[in-house]
Amino acid sequence: MLACYDGVLATVSHAVDGYPFGSVVPYCLDRLGRPVILIAAIAQHTRNITHDARVSLTIFDRREADLQDAGRVTYLGDARRIDDESERKAASSRYFRYFPEARGYDLTHDFAFYVIVPRRLRFIGGFGDINWFEPGQAETPNPFDSSAERGIVEHMNQDHADAVLRYCELNGIPVPEQAKPALVGCDGEGIHIRLERRIHRVAFPHPAADLTAVRQVLISMLRAEQAAG
Repeated sequence: MLACYDGVLATVSHAVDGYPFGSVVPYCLDRLGRPVILIAAIAQHTRNITHDARVSLTIFDRREADLQDAGRVTYLGDARRIDDESERKAASSRYFRYFPEARGYDLTHDFAFYVIVPRRLRFIGGFGDINWFEPGQAETPNPFDSSAERGIVEHMNQDHADAVLRYCELNGIPVPEQAKPALVGCDGEGIHIRLERRIHRVAFPHPAADLTAVRQVLISMLRAEQAAG
């Protein structure tokens, strides 16, 4: 779920009563590790959710050569509109860093943020590797609240843009000439870097539970490369 940033949202059709309706949506995770989506009131999937909140989000890595042999998640839950102002502010702050082009959506349609509250998760790691997880078993809460994460992101992009570029190079992420990768998210297990409308995941070598630990691990990732050289 952290490695990807879009998936297939299945809702219960209202127009064709009871039939599953699939659509593609981008997402990011909230602080509790739940998918957050931004959808328009006029969209068919939003109309479906209004009548039946039960949904699933199927997540898989589109870059894999053999999708049947790669890991994937089906996240079953209830789509809940985010109406609380503080929760919405945190959701929008993170979402718009990941998908800045979405900032203008409200100018054309009535969009709202929804969070998918988990009911059960099914993870397939490959042939024969099939697992069910109950809520709380698979999600790892982000140790950083919205303000702390924003501080990390802004500091790295403003003062250490060269380091963000180096993380791409060290992790085999091609950076076209003149492109400027930007850090958009940070949690206890890694960072997300946006590069030309794609989101790339860079995992930490070990978890970081606080701001001091994050600073140390970000530095250590660069020093490890220097030592190897």
